[in-house]
Amino acid sequence: MHLNQHHSRRSFLTRSAQLGLAGVAAPLVDTLGWIGEAAAATAGDYKALVCVFLYGGNDYANTLAPYDDSSYAAYLKARPSVALTREALAPMLLRPDQALPGGRHYALAPAMAPLLPLFDQGKMAMLLNVGTLMEPTTKAQYLAKTVRVPPKLFSHNDQQSFFQASHPEGAATGWGGRIGDLVAAGNGSATLTCINASGNAVYLAGRQAIPYSVSGSGPVPLLRNSKTLFGSATSADTLRQLMTGGGQTLMADDYAKVVQRSLDTYAQVNAALANAPEENFGLFPDYTLADQLKLVARMMSVSSDLGVKRQVFFVSMGGFDRHNGLVTQQPNMLGAVAQSMKAFYDTTVTMGIADRVTSFTASDFGRTLSADRDGSDHGWGGMHWVVGGAVKGRQIIGKPPIVGSNTPDDVGRGRLLPTTSVDQYAATLARWFGTSDGELTTVLPNLAAWDRSSWNLGFL
Repeated sequence: MHLNQHHSRRSFLTRSAQLGLAGVAAPLVDTLGWIGEAAAATAGDYKALVCVFLYGGNDYANTLAPYDDSSYAAYLKARPSVALTREALAPMLLRPDQALPGGRHYALAPAMAPLLPLFDQGKMAMLLNVGTLMEPTTKAQYLAKTVRVPPKLFSHNDQQSFFQASHPEGAATGWGGRIGDLVAAGNGSATLTCINASGNAVYLAGRQAIPYSVSGSGPVPLLRNSKTLFGSATSADTLRQLMTGGGQTLMADDYAKVVQRSLDTYAQVNAALANAPEENFGLFPDYTLADQLKLVARMMSVSSDLGVKRQVFFVSMGGFDRHNGLVTQQPNMLGAVAQSMKAFYDTTVTMGIADRVTSFTASDFGRTLSADRDGSDHGWGGMHWVVGGAVKGRQIIGKPPIVGSNTPDDVGRGRLLPTTSVDQYAATLARWFGTSDGELTTVLPNLAAWDRSSWNLGFL
């Protein structure tokens, strides 16, 4: 099954102007100095963050459903046409090590069954009501407009960008790329610090680090490695010479350097991946997301060949904007995500690096609890999960929101007012990756609005 991914055309055009060529690091990367090459080539440690972005806004209530009697009754009342049955949820009941207050219980969607063993084994944690915020916000403050909130709430493009970058659409850098800025100089191949396996996303763009784009099958060759252009080998050779030959201007020279770097990096990655043939990674199901994660695993397996010890990856899947077809389509999508992430985790176990790889979900926003026939509308807070050998699992982290519409925990129609910010979520991941407390507010500019004691959510 191949599900189309949703990407912002305007965001793509904005970033394309900065990237120059897909899969190429801009000349600014040179300013990193490459000072860590020798150390990176011999270092025995390796860590990776893998962002799994669910484009469109995943429906939170049919991903992690309320299960205790009173909460389930409120859930069923709010969305009678799309609610999951309690009988179907029973085998998916989560049993965290620490009980939730008020006798609250949750169950995973049945389609996410492949991930339940990871939760039970302590390799997966669930996070309640995570969303984009600029500062701690109560409902009273939100209604009185006495706090800053992300602009253009409930807008796909802007909230995708705010989740990835702490700024609305048009942001130049994302927090994954800003983490990459801090570690790129310690990699032998700084160009391969930030790897995007699913197209273009601001998440991996740093102030200096620029994402290297790959496809599910490997690095993207310049001109698709074509030997001819309009049937002419001479034309193809001439075009390559023009692209790499430089010129009489700084722009032409920089362009030539970018193209040559693209050619060199493609050759480097392609040669390394030859030592990790695709047929050796057979655990993955037939989904586009699984193809992306398989490529990520292959690149991790040759990290020493590539001279990298810290990498940030981005993979994604689209189709989660379910204004209709929630009952029929979301289970298929969640099943694809669960099977792909489980296969990826199992592969890292086989590779012996499970405790050094952490994957986590992200999305534009959650959705409304109230249903419109067979779908839900754009929301705000949502439920997310983290998987990896270093995860302190069997936890459900965060404040369980009251189930209903116009409660103290939502801003209408069951649109959750986030109680855990993306910044806190990201800070916990960044600290595990090696980002110091002093660097966190550079990576996450809104984080300073939260008390320092809340920067670490405790799932790593």
